[in-house]
Amino acid sequence: MTRSLTSIDDEFQRAADSYRAELLAHCYRMLGSVHEAEDLVQETYLNAWRGYPAFEGRSSLRTWLYRIATNACLTALEGRERRPLPIGLGAQSSDPEVAPVEQAEVPWLEPIPDALLDPASVVTSRESVRLAFIAALQHLPPRQRAVLVLRDVLKWRAAEVAEMLGTTTAAVNSALQRAHAQISAAAPTRDAVAEPTTAQQRDLLDRFVVAFEAKDIDAIVEVFTQDAVLEMPPFPGWYRGPRDIARLVANWCPAGTGDLRLVPIAGNGQPGFATYIRASAIDTAAGQSGSFVPWKLELLELAATGVRHSTSFFDTRLFAVFGLPDSL
Repeated sequence: MTRSLTSIDDEFQRAADSYRAELLAHCYRMLGSVHEAEDLVQETYLNAWRGYPAFEGRSSLRTWLYRIATNACLTALEGRERRPLPIGLGAQSSDPEVAPVEQAEVPWLEPIPDALLDPASVVTSRESVRLAFIAALQHLPPRQRAVLVLRDVLKWRAAEVAEMLGTTTAAVNSALQRAHAQISAAAPTRDAVAEPTTAQQRDLLDRFVVAFEAKDIDAIVEVFTQDAVLEMPPFPGWYRGPRDIARLVANWCPAGTGDLRLVPIAGNGQPGFATYIRASAIDTAAGQSGSFVPWKLELLELAATGVRHSTSFFDTRLFAVFGLPDSL
């Protein structure tokens, strides 16, 4: 008996929906943009829905969806610039006495909220979604990027990847070897980093909030490790060491004491904060307005001794992606 289109649609929906979060993570690793990843997942599901009546099951549905998604990503990446973070541009650390200058034309790397990711990937393989790893992937040509993600993150066999990409197993192994060589300098090395305990992390994040909401420069120095790095796209500069970070805040942060509110968030398997600023601190027309408006999203890497890396995204469109309100 021929199946009706309605029954085929229902069958596809039931079978395919459970893979949406992991496909979003896959497209995000490939593209470095949560907005573009969401668009590519939509395109993947539309193409899969159109082709589902002819799907013969020679591979699993998951493998088939990954093939469609990977090829859509490779097409989208043709002729594209990579999405960097400031430290990946290769410049020396910046002088906190010089005003930061925005470069909005650069297609910067974007964060992704943990709520959109497959919970298992956040818990069991946080390294594969951390900002440092996603930024390192951007150094690879698109096909090498796909090979590394499929082989190292998803643990596919070389023969499976070769079939997906329309190449040979030898070519996949060669691409993976080149990818490892190219990413080794850019990839995060965390073996020497002592992660904080749960209690240490809670205390450190509490101190971070108190220091920044009070704009307490001495407390800001104390909350960072000695080798800490701060970067803040779309500003291309980056800053090393707690004293330079604190001087940057003292010199150029428009907020005064009590002008910031930090709301906890989680993205890329990392803790962080959505920072709201008093409207009157950045807009003189706001007068004595007591409302707080979106200012930046910040994700943190923590060590047992303090914050070792802070990445602030001054793109307020991301507040909606993280499900955050327009004002406080």
